[in-house]
Amino acid sequence: MATLVERDRAHLWHPFTQMKTAPDPLPIVRADGVYLFTEDGRRLLDGISSWWVNVHGHSNPRINRALRLQAETLEHVIFAGCTHPPAVELAERLCALLPERLNRVFYSDNGSTAVEVALKMAYQYWTNRGDDRRRTFIAFENAYHGDTVGAMSVSHDSLFTASYAPLLFQVERVSAPADYRASLDPANDGAAREPLAALEALLEERGNEIAGIIVEPMLQAVGGMLVWKAEFLRKLRALCDRHDLLLIADEVLTGFGRTGRMFACEHGPVIPDIACFSKGLTAGYLPLSVTVAAEDVYAAFWSDDRRKTFFHGHSFTANPLGCAVALEGLNIFAEEGVLERIRRLEAQVRGALLQYVGRPYVQDVRQIGGVGILELAESESGYLADVGPRLARAFLDRGLLLRPLGNVLYFMPPYAITDDETAWALGQIDEVLEETFARRA
Repeated sequence: MATLVERDRAHLWHPFTQMKTAPDPLPIVRADGVYLFTEDGRRLLDGISSWWVNVHGHSNPRINRALRLQAETLEHVIFAGCTHPPAVELAERLCALLPERLNRVFYSDNGSTAVEVALKMAYQYWTNRGDDRRRTFIAFENAYHGDTVGAMSVSHDSLFTASYAPLLFQVERVSAPADYRASLDPANDGAAREPLAALEALLEERGNEIAGIIVEPMLQAVGGMLVWKAEFLRKLRALCDRHDLLLIADEVLTGFGRTGRMFACEHGPVIPDIACFSKGLTAGYLPLSVTVAAEDVYAAFWSDDRRKTFFHGHSFTANPLGCAVALEGLNIFAEEGVLERIRRLEAQVRGALLQYVGRPYVQDVRQIGGVGILELAESESGYLADVGPRLARAFLDRGLLLRPLGNVLYFMPPYAITDDETAWALGQIDEVLEETFARRA
């Protein structure tokens, strides 16, 4: 009988792995807690939360039960003109957790579509108010907001977007001074005192043409796992207020505990006008996202004039199964001390990472919440740096699933990981790095 990999190779098209020399996909047949199990019986610790989505562990009994009970009641119904208890309850729970001003929840399917919704919402907000000048968005260098056309447009010009450049709309892209970078290495840790000169000059010149600024608060993920100081968020909020702009927070990754707070904007603290959430929202179980808007944004669409309607919707908008899973995930946060667990994880990871400061093969050491980051001092940097796949294979041989972004190695496990499991994973990272770079020395 053909193996799972042989059957996979016949028909499937995987993301990011079309090279003829790409390794075979991992045949995962079961998962439990922080572990994945392969067809041939190997056990792998999931050190990347299965693409950053898993927060409470795989096959969580509480979430399994909530999913089963919901499936027995209502699996799906059109959300245009209908409603149902899980969607209403989830919106109520989210609004209770978020700042009071963010009180209008729009459901969609995934992180990219949550961003698309936010961009369209912001753009039409000004149109509905009769201001046809505000047609441009400001985004940041190293940003990544998703793979749909609008999300790519506000992302960094990179390998991920280059093939589609003619399809993308123009944005104003600015860089933030390195002075706002946060690092465990005192030599790289900024003072957060420099003015945001490029951004301020742009706003002074063209502020009345800008619809909004979109930012990944505190942590730019795909762009290199860059950690920013909270002062950066505060200055963005102040600039948006000064120039009457909408601030869009892309919390697709950073929401639900990843940065040590329930939401990354709490570090400011700042309140965005629109915020995007997905990934951890459903604990890694089902595709679901929300775009949450302030009441004054919603008010621009509330009209008897149908031309002011927000014409956006997906077949699986507010899917009851996804909403039920998300609700149980929030219950786990509230009842099982998850944020306290993240703080312990943060301290353990930070303690282990500090030993890398000053090592000759490490360029920078960063950490936020339960995310630990090592930027390796390689002559080749960026996503295509060869060191990434080589390290991934070495970790896999030891039973640890990591997926470096080129020369940036990061550890982002589910919050359900124990202290002992964390210590084991960090030990494997240290041994592989020492073996790899000691041979090179």
